[in-house]
Amino acid sequence: MTILVPIKRVPDPYERIVVGDDGTLSLDDVKWVINPFDEIALEEAVRLREGGADVTIVTVSVGGAECNEQLRTSLAMGADRAILVETDEALEPGSVAVLLAAICEREHPELVLMGKQAIDDDYNQTGQLLAACLGVPQATFASQLTLEAAHAVVVREVDAGRETVRVTLPAVVTVDLRLNEPRYVALPAIIKARSKPLERLSADDFGGVLPTRIEVLELIPPPTRKAGRKVASVDELLAALREEARVL
Repeated sequence: MTILVPIKRVPDPYERIVVGDDGTLSLDDVKWVINPFDEIALEEAVRLREGGADVTIVTVSVGGAECNEQLRTSLAMGADRAILVETDEALEPGSVAVLLAAICEREHPELVLMGKQAIDDDYNQTGQLLAACLGVPQATFASQLTLEAAHAVVVREVDAGRETVRVTLPAVVTVDLRLNEPRYVALPAIIKARSKPLERLSADDFGGVLPTRIEVLELIPPPTRKAGRKVASVDELLAALREEARVL
């Protein structure tokens, strides 16, 4: 079985992203990592193989040459090989889904395992659009995954609790936070990853990037929050909530 794991290069979630005076994001000296949800998807693929499944793990990223670092990290985590679809053009979920569909047609994975969303734009659309492009079943927000002979059993996080679905392979599964805890990548694994294959392709080889349909008009930083203060008693707290915050 081949599992394809798309990964995205995003700013470290613990970095402080600032909107500059010119209305642009200040990304100087920001650390870049694998999107945490995609990292969870990759960890799950590795665990499936460690559990005895005959699995080949292929990671793929769409973007500039700078994505090499995150793909090498994915190889260190346990992926067998990696693919970079290079483009310097602006990317939206629809464009990425079309390019990933072309990679799927080339690699023929039985399972596409990916994060439910990226933490930078929070679109939560690429997995669903990819499934539509491929015409295959999808299971989103997975918190538990079990593979059967020709099916995947997925426990999904939904508003009312949890829902269990059974989808026929090939399928697209997007993962949630509670699926697992990604492993720490040790130095020997990083060194070993240097010898694993990383293939570079051009988005033009697959018809290029679709025209963008989303325009960012303005970036505005959130308003500055007032400083908190300590109160000496419950009565003082209630008085502040009633007279100052006016929430009681």
